[in-house]
Amino acid sequence: MTRVLIVEDHASMRESLTMAFSRTSDFQVVGEAPNADYALDFCERLRPDLVMMDVCTEGGASGLTAVGTIRERYTEMKIIVMTAFDEITYIPRAKAAGANGFVYKSRSLNYFLDVAREVMAGGTSFPEPKTIPMPQGEAPLTDREMEILRLMCKHMTSKEIAEELYITENTVKYHKANMLGKTGFTKAVDLAFYMISNGWINPLY
Repeated sequence: MTRVLIVEDHASMRESLTMAFSRTSDFQVVGEAPNADYALDFCERLRPDLVMMDVCTEGGASGLTAVGTIRERYTEMKIIVMTAFDEITYIPRAKAAGANGFVYKSRSLNYFLDVAREVMAGGTSFPEPKTIPMPQGEAPLTDREMEILRLMCKHMTSKEIAEELYITENTVKYHKANMLGKTGFTKAVDLAFYMISNGWINPLY
């Protein structure tokens, strides 16, 4: 029996997942938490085999940050990240943090179970990476450019971004210039606004 911890701030989604897992013969829900900041404590106390982790949780707590924290402590524990947002950096960030799978909440509960079984069998499950429809330009943004773009969307200056990423301010400006050249925007603020307004980046998580 696979022991499952569900970290999800929406009660209806949490209840639906609990019901779906509880109706099976191979899963047992051992705990629920609305806030990702408490996830590690729940893992220490309950020792689940699988953690279903929402990206955006109660109080602004980041599920992606919690994934990295859990992975550092429990290397064998399986973690599946889930979200209702189309934020383009969530999947690569989930992988980098150590997640074993990723599910959009628009999928059916049966799909959640299928992914959970695949992960528990030793596999991984991630959707195809999303692409950003840009007004101009064709070259994709690099991982570093996406990292800088996320911080730009948080209204951070080039100096603040440089300090956050331990690179020089000139390097940040170089990447910004590359992004503008690729996307056809003339100002970094316009690119950031485009990404946020079209739902490609959620600056809060």
